[in-house]
Amino acid sequence: MKVKTRDRILTTSLALFNSVGEPNVTTLLISDELDISPGNLYYHFKSKGDIVGELFEGYEAELIDLLNVPEDAEISLDQQAFFLHLLFEAVARYRFLYQDLVNVLSRYETLQGRFRKLLKKKERAFRIICNSLQNQDIMILSARELDALCEQLTLTLCYWVSFDSLSHLDDRDSVDPGRGVFQMMQLLAPYMRDEERQQVQAMSEDYL
Repeated sequence: MKVKTRDRILTTSLALFNSVGEPNVTTLLISDELDISPGNLYYHFKSKGDIVGELFEGYEAELIDLLNVPEDAEISLDQQAFFLHLLFEAVARYRFLYQDLVNVLSRYETLQGRFRKLLKKKERAFRIICNSLQNQDIMILSARELDALCEQLTLTLCYWVSFDSLSHLDDRDSVDPGRGVFQMMQLLAPYMRDEERQQVQAMSEDYL
């Protein structure tokens, strides 16, 4: 089945943005990489901003679907770990957004409000998971600790890619979502009861 030119442009742009950084990619570079004329690219996308916008829509749809955790869900430790795994996989796929988050959002102002909404959804999902673990008597923490933990989990998810990239600035394609999952589980572990804490720590080792 032949891939449509529009889809090829999006796939190639995403790979280039992730590999060399969105600011370093021009529409000319994208068209050269695809071996198509700039006019052909312009027929599908009027600017690089349009490409970024459509890629963000894909990321946004994926995250919204993933973060739509039911309020009354009873979540096991295995499900919690798998949820974190899927989150970091999604972030890794669209890591150009996170490698220079503030500057990317400052260049594309229309994305700012939408990204803030995603931040709230991330924090809400973490809160639902923690509440579920509390209700199952797996996790013990105060309301204030819950607020701080959910904020820290959200912060770690948003800035892990930037932190991880510092260790391999010459190779942006080298990304390890597993280490991010490990760190998130280490944040959760201290609030677990003894048996579950040991289980979470053992599970987290599988991601290294």
